Amino acid sequence: MSSYTGTPIRANVMRERIEVNPNIHFGKPCVAGTRIPMVNVLELVSEGLSFEEIIRDYYPDLQIEDVRACVQYAIDVISRRYI
Repeated sequence: MSSYTGTPIRANVMRERIEVNPNIHFGKPCVAGTRIPMVNVLELVSEGLSFEEIIRDYYPDLQIEDVRACVQYAIDVISRRYI
C-alpha cells in the first residue's frame, strides 16, 4: 500500500486522507479508510455540487477535508505531468 507523497506542507494531510491500495478498486486513489474512489468525489465536484452537498447527499461518511484532499491530490498529480 502506498500513500500520497506530494508537496511537504500538504503531504501529511494528504497521506492521512488519500490512500492507494492495490487491493481496493484496482489501486485507484481512494479516501483513506473507505472504499470511495477519489474520482467519484471529483466527478461530483465537476458537476458543481458543493462539498457540503457531496457529503450530505452522496457520502455522509466523508468530511469536508476529505473532499478538499481529493481536489488537492488531483491538482498535484496534474501539475507533475504534461497533458
